[in-house]
Amino acid sequence: MHPRANVLGLLMKDNCILLEERYGKHSKGTGYYYRPIGGTIEFGEHSTETLVREFQEELGVEIVINQYITCIENIFTIEGNTGHEITQVYVVIFKDERYYEQERFLVSEGEMQTSAKWVLIEEALSGEKVVYPTSLVERCKHIYF
Repeated sequence: MHPRANVLGLLMKDNCILLEERYGKHSKGTGYYYRPIGGTIEFGEHSTETLVREFQEELGVEIVINQYITCIENIFTIEGNTGHEITQVYVVIFKDERYYEQERFLVSEGEMQTSAKWVLIEEALSGEKVVYPTSLVERCKHIYF
């Protein structure tokens, strides 16, 4: 087994970050958890290309990549199964500013549909919202939070 290479985009407005909301089993138990929009980097695809593609596929929106932030190595266990991800993280902005007014977004990933919403940064920092990868908020808070 090999680590999975993926990419995430941090999209901010006011004191909020756009996060996908999911419900299920995660490394801290079962319940709601949150993650930025992004996905798996395909072979031969640059992480920036992946991020633009993922926002288009999942939300149906165009983004502009604003800044590279960091790379996070995330090793986690869910129900005895170990996962390993190498994650590139960027700050992104909507091409169309009207999307900043939208409260919720339908997230489509193949057959699965969830939603993304603006989450207060304080809720992520305090641990009130479970955000993955686990070190994301801590790693990035000195930059934007």
